[in-house]
Amino acid sequence: MTWDEFIQETKKLGIQIDKEKENKLKKFYKLLIEWNQKINLTRITDEQEVYEKHFYDSLTLSKVVSLKEEKTLLDIGTGAGFPGIVLKICYPNLKITLIDSLLKRVNYLNEIIKELDLKEIEAIHTRAEFYKQENKKFDIVTSRAVAKLPKLLNYALPFLKKEGIFVAMKASVEEEIKESQNILNKKKYKISKIETFNLPKEKSLRNLVVIKRK
Repeated sequence: MTWDEFIQETKKLGIQIDKEKENKLKKFYKLLIEWNQKINLTRITDEQEVYEKHFYDSLTLSKVVSLKEEKTLLDIGTGAGFPGIVLKICYPNLKITLIDSLLKRVNYLNEIIKELDLKEIEAIHTRAEFYKQENKKFDIVTSRAVAKLPKLLNYALPFLKKEGIFVAMKASVEEEIKESQNILNKKKYKISKIETFNLPKEKSLRNLVVIKRK
């Protein structure tokens, strides 16, 4: 996906990439590649692949939840900053918390936040099962390609506000949904929507699994 194609596809998502956002996204790509030579962040390094498989893919969260208001968002196991950093660049109104279990990645994320001059976003070195003891609650919780859905539910649901939603960003998901029904019923949550689509150019399958209280 070329940059121009990325711009066209994000417009279809209702996102306008102005010059400031363009500069930050391109700088983010540059920093990602520099840091990837020091620590293992991503096997995807080709610029056009990053635009599609990381940047665009991160922004598809907007297919299932409105991100234009001021909301709090938790990104569990953010890794190289997907989707959290990309969402913060394109939706500066969001208040974002990134958590990751690897200190090296958190150091990298804090450097990204500093270099891109991002506000109201923090990166915390912790595991989800420990962080929930702090009793923070969020409007949106998301996680992209981290763990199987049954495990993710145990991590994510305790962080949700009463009206909050959890969006699991997955590839193939049918079997994981079957395995999750008992946990959902026990915790009184439900799958309210599954948005299935393919990436525009590369055509990989994607699913956004939206989970809310019953």
